[in-house]
Amino acid sequence: MNLLEELKKYKPYNEQEERDKEVMIKFIDTFDDVLTRNNEIAHFTASSWVLNKEGTKVLMIYHNIYDSWSWTGGHTDGEEDLLNVALREVKEETGIKNIKPIKEDIFSIETITVDGHIKNGKYVSSHLHMNVTYLLQASENEELFVKPDENSGVMWVDIDKSIDKSNEPWMKGIYIKLNEKLER
Repeated sequence: MNLLEELKKYKPYNEQEERDKEVMIKFIDTFDDVLTRNNEIAHFTASSWVLNKEGTKVLMIYHNIYDSWSWTGGHTDGEEDLLNVALREVKEETGIKNIKPIKEDIFSIETITVDGHIKNGKYVSSHLHMNVTYLLQASENEELFVKPDENSGVMWVDIDKSIDKSNEPWMKGIYIKLNEKLER
């Protein structure tokens, strides 16, 4: 199934997701390069809410650009299988090798603003990430490592403390939503 089909079948959780679903579908219908950073207005990304086997902890990284604890995720770089992107990003950013989807369907969607910043010595203009989030599971016994060009910390956080780890107001709201969806 392609991304557009996945988005069309996705059942929004709240008003934010209803609106973002509409915007994402219009975006795909309007632009050809939605999966690459060549689209400097917006492009798709994939993130993960990674739980331990008991569902009591979430895996978080200390993101260097945002200077905050956050979920894992990244750019699709042209790949349409966003679940695969999410799995790859967890492995690259944390060192976790054995990770699996709790469900293969989209868990959450959100449009995220990205302020202008310097990456690899180059200025990146402000833009949007059309983000698709997946719910994944891994063992907290696996060895973790930092990916210094992207993060400076990796750790398992008690799920009820995950919101307080972030210092980004918009992301706190997203993490609250993810945790609420887990309780359903």
